[in-house]
Formats: sequence, C-alpha cells, structure tokens
Amino acid sequence: MLKQIVIATAGLLISAGAFAQDASEIAKVQAGQSCVGCNLFQANLAYLDAKNVDVSGSRLRQSDMQLSTFDDWNLSGANLTIANMFGVRFNRSDFSGADLTRANMVGAYVGTSNFAGANLTDVNISGADLSIARGLTQHQLDRACGDNSTMLPKGLKVRPCA
Repeated sequence: MLKQIVIATAGLLISAGAFAQDASEIAKVQAGQSCVGCNLFQANLAYLDAKNVDVSGSRLRQSDMQLSTFDDWNLSGANLTIANMFGVRFNRSDFSGADLTRANMVGAYVGTSNFAGANLTDVNISGADLSIARGLTQHQLDRACGDNSTMLPKGLKVRPCA
C-alpha cells in the first residue's frame, strides 16, 4: 500500500511540473518573440507593444495582457481562459479555435481579428470594439456578455453582464 501511495504521489508531482509556467518561454514572448505551444501560464504581458508573435496552441491561462498592443498575433488554438485583456489591442490577430472562457476583454479593440470557432463563454466584452472582427457568430456572443457601449458587427448582439 505504501508503495502505491509513493508511486501515485510521484506521478502527481511529475504531472504538476507539466502545468507550471516556463519563465524562459515567458521571457521570449515578453521580448516579442514567437513561442508556439508554450506554457505561458500566468505570464505578465501587460503594457507591452509586440507585433507578429505566434503563440498558437500556447497556454496563456490567467495571463495579464492588459493595456498592451498585440497586432498580427497568432493565438489560434491558445488557452486564454481567465486572461486579463483589459484595454488590449489585437488588430489583425487570429483567435480561431482559441478558448477565452471567462477572459476579461473590457475595453478591448480587436480590429479585423479572426474569432472563427473561438470559445467566448463568460467573456466580458463591455466597452470592447469588435465591430469589424471576423468569424464572430451570434452563437458565440450568446455565451459572452457586454454593455451598451460594446461595438459588434452589424446584426449581432450580446446580453448585458450581470
């Protein structure tokens, strides 16, 4: 029995390392370099100005990206759950297939970014400008919330945040 507990504990410790952030990968992105499939969990990317960065398939869960300019980013398939993107600018970026569950996008500007297949469950887009975003559907927006200053493509609407 003790042997099974030791083996189970060792397995948990090994798998826990797989979910820990990687400081060298975070530093790479902070310097404006691409990092495909990287573990950027809880990365501090606030107040940055970086263009043409590919973080597709990366884990950006709980990252702080507020008040940054990230034009031409590839975030396709990225995990952006619970990320703080307050006031961020993401023009011409690719969010296709990204998971933005419970992200804060209050006051964000996304320009012509692509949201095809992105999960917007419980995303707060109050005051955000998504008016020329591509790939947005009513189905996606039915899961998000906003306010009367949220700007959406013609014909789409979002429910008010509670």
